[in-house]
Amino acid sequence: QVQLVESGGGLAQAGGSLTLSCAASGSMLRIRMDVMGWYRQAPGKQRELVARITRGGSTNYADFVKGRFTISRDNAKNTVYLQMSSLKPEDTAVYYCNAFGGPPGRDYWGQGTQVTVSS
Repeated sequence: QVQLVESGGGLAQAGGSLTLSCAASGSMLRIRMDVMGWYRQAPGKQRELVARITRGGSTNYADFVKGRFTISRDNAKNTVYLQMSSLKPEDTAVYYCNAFGGPPGRDYWGQGTQVTVSS
């Protein structure tokens, strides 16, 4: 059983910064997380991709966070990070960690962490 445990959410002022962390734990000995990333869901909106990173370090970002957020990962620790800066009120959402790995290849989700940005 694999679990993704997020931390680092909270309250920030507009223009401020927060860093999210997500660690995969459990039966990790034979599972390799190929892609890890972050999604977010604001009230009344669909969940959307924020950023993701491959095991090799290739990244892609949603347009609305380019230049403000940075994703990174530590493969040895099965951990992915999201450094968020220049935060805006519209970044307020529940942020979910996601990982795709195997065998067998499947998606894993964290429980979500609230990020609230005040103006």
